[in-house]
Amino acid sequence: MGARGTAVLSPRALNRALLSRQLLLGRVDLGVAEATEHLFGLNAQDPDLAYFALWNRLERFAVQDLTVAIERGVLVRSTMMRATQHLMSAADFRLVRPVLAPLLRRVQRNAFGGRTTGVDLGELVADAAELLDGGGVLTRPELGRALARTRPGADAQALGWTVQYLLALVHPAPSGTWGKRGATPFAVFPGVPEAATADDVRELIRRYLAAFGPATVADARTWSGVSGLREVFEQLRPELRTYTDEAGRELFDLPDHEIPSPDLPAPVRLLAEFDATLLAHADRTRVMTEPIRRQVCQGAAVAATVLVDGTVAATWTKDRTGVLTVAPLRSISAAGREAIEAEAVRLLEFAAPGAVHDVRFSG
Repeated sequence: MGARGTAVLSPRALNRALLSRQLLLGRVDLGVAEATEHLFGLNAQDPDLAYFALWNRLERFAVQDLTVAIERGVLVRSTMMRATQHLMSAADFRLVRPVLAPLLRRVQRNAFGGRTTGVDLGELVADAAELLDGGGVLTRPELGRALARTRPGADAQALGWTVQYLLALVHPAPSGTWGKRGATPFAVFPGVPEAATADDVRELIRRYLAAFGPATVADARTWSGVSGLREVFEQLRPELRTYTDEAGRELFDLPDHEIPSPDLPAPVRLLAEFDATLLAHADRTRVMTEPIRRQVCQGAAVAATVLVDGTVAATWTKDRTGVLTVAPLRSISAAGREAIEAEAVRLLEFAAPGAVHDVRFSG
């Protein structure tokens, strides 16, 4: 026990809690929208990433299941946590986007403030909304050029990016669906409040803890990119359970979420790049050692990883010929390699049904 009798959670206990909440201890029988809400969003910087995320977690999942949800607007893709592309339910987007607005304004100012000097950003956003009024769709380059026509000398590219950060936009299908890449389309999403309420921010934290807890204040800030969360956690303290980790840091959690046994088995999983399991905490030792983290997370890139017994043991890459290469980052037993190969073949069968599949180890 820690200070004042608070339970101390080991990295392995935190690992099993995270895997349980991220549906990585066993595939579950959920629909794509329900699963995406349970996970509180899926990284979608590349369109295929969300598909791999759900394939890793759902008992029955086909590419078309997610594509239809995106086409129908049940799930929407936009710039969200950490100012990166995510896929969320329409209801969660309406909750999250206003909370993230200060972050996105800060990102715009840091990245494009110098290139939009002299531009009235309020008028810019209003003009962009008018151009997209009535369900219109323009790509970011098209919208930037349209806005630049009435702003002689303005940087059209910077205008397009600025609107992406300052207006509640989504990227409608076919953008974000399996294999569909190209210029990012913009459409205004209706019903998003301009500013978040205090209740909205508290609800964001509850949802984060449900998907990634137990967690520290710094963990929540790392996941979201939102500052000023310590006060929010203090407001929520009476309704939360607290623990400490082995370094003495205070962890918060929802009281109705139990910590699973650290002895629970964890199956091999091949996570795609940027999977939230690796990005949702400031301290990532619950899923990988610090030396491994430095190999997995390099600059803005986060490699596709292989979990063995719940922690990162290797990275993986897949080429266009159907060869999946596993690069071990630590010692893996013969049984572990067999399990990785079997799971890799299943992944290849999902990604390219009927193709010739080849799994290789680089070391």
